[in-house]
Amino acid sequence: MRRPCVAAYYSHSLNSVNSAQNLHRHFAHTATSNFTGIAVYYALAAGSPRIPRSFFVKNVDILTLGDELLLGLRQNAHLYYLGGEFARHGLPLRRNLVVRDALDEIENAFRECWATADVVITTGGLGPTSDDNTREAIAKVLGTPLEFDPAAEVAIVERFARVGRRITDRDRKQCYRPRGAQLLRNNFGTAPGIYLEKDGKILVMLPGPANELRPMFENEARPLLQEAGLLQTGEAYLQLRTAGLPEIQVERRIQPIVDKYPGLGVAFCAHQGQVDVRIAPGARDFGPTQLKDIGQEMRAVLNEDFVCFGHATLAEVVLDELRARDATLALAESCTGGLLANAFTDIPGASKSFLGGVVSYTNDAKVQLLDVPESLLDQHGAVSAEAAVAMVAGAVERFGADYALSVTGFAGPDGGTVEAPVGTVYFGYSSPVGVWSHKMVFAGDRLTVKSRAVHAALDWMRRKLLKYMVEDLLAASTHAETEG
Repeated sequence: MRRPCVAAYYSHSLNSVNSAQNLHRHFAHTATSNFTGIAVYYALAAGSPRIPRSFFVKNVDILTLGDELLLGLRQNAHLYYLGGEFARHGLPLRRNLVVRDALDEIENAFRECWATADVVITTGGLGPTSDDNTREAIAKVLGTPLEFDPAAEVAIVERFARVGRRITDRDRKQCYRPRGAQLLRNNFGTAPGIYLEKDGKILVMLPGPANELRPMFENEARPLLQEAGLLQTGEAYLQLRTAGLPEIQVERRIQPIVDKYPGLGVAFCAHQGQVDVRIAPGARDFGPTQLKDIGQEMRAVLNEDFVCFGHATLAEVVLDELRARDATLALAESCTGGLLANAFTDIPGASKSFLGGVVSYTNDAKVQLLDVPESLLDQHGAVSAEAAVAMVAGAVERFGADYALSVTGFAGPDGGTVEAPVGTVYFGYSSPVGVWSHKMVFAGDRLTVKSRAVHAALDWMRRKLLKYMVEDLLAASTHAETEG
């Protein structure tokens, strides 16, 4: 049976448990889920006398507000982010409700969540406009008056002063909070968040913009939830990231190791070109050190298909390897239109190794910017192994890079030939010891082909870096001596 990406959380009857030692035995012998009791296990393993509240919490709900979500104008990225954060710290979510900005609909949805959940997280509706009704609706349901917070007004005044604006009465709407709540600082916007403990429950209200919500959660809300014993400070599981194998083959590879450790919690999560394996204590007393040892066993059988422990992207893994070699990288893209470069520039400090890239979408651009011979394009076409090699060689020359990567293909829906149908992509790779080309054919629409091509290019380079590590270093050393 296929295991879920995020394992469900189950609470246990603790009527007979009256000590940490008994709780440990209770957990070890009565766990009914691979990931049940992760938080309490880690606390006990670390010798902590305090049992995290997350062991007793049954329900965590997210209430996402915004007409734009239900109109299909924006994706629900908050669920993806917050769901991952809560699961990573030992407290998977129960559900997510998405409602419009209408006051009565917010009231009804919040009333439903508050009645049965132990923690409710809201996102959106804290701003100054007429459709920002979250705090008013929730205050009404809680029967708690809204109080003006002068500190919030000062923060907005100071922020506006930096850009030559003055605060208005509408802006002051953001300065109200339910009585007994504390405001969460917003360093990237005007609407503060809200944190409230009431009736044995916790309410966290976060702003809608992602660039405000994420740092507020990480810097303000998460520490409060950890202090309350709801979230672990560390991760609740050990994750192995793999690339290039389907989920069933990853499971087949590691199954003999899983069989050696009965009760080990294992879950798989497949996403584009990658499969994450998450292992946790499960129903047995596997400590953090033993989990790491088991992870190393799995890494050995996964071999070059193992990417990393944790959550690093392929671009981050490649960039880390280049930094370790004090090496540089340049790119030449056609069908991916700059997406490959974007994968690197999303990483802070990438400029230490990533020099730049050329988006040579037309044949003329390939000739003028990368010195690809016109005769080569006439003979072999722009989507060919020869073109990919010429593009990568041009990138090395133009940027003076140690390594280079190129991508050229038919993303569709038009184009393609009998020999190279739509979805065909050629890659070029240049290193201190040689130049290679590689062909792949991807299914899917235009955006899917482009995304898969970026992923495949990064994984191919990662594998080449590992395979020719010694040769690359020796060649680079010889080149340096010659230059000297």
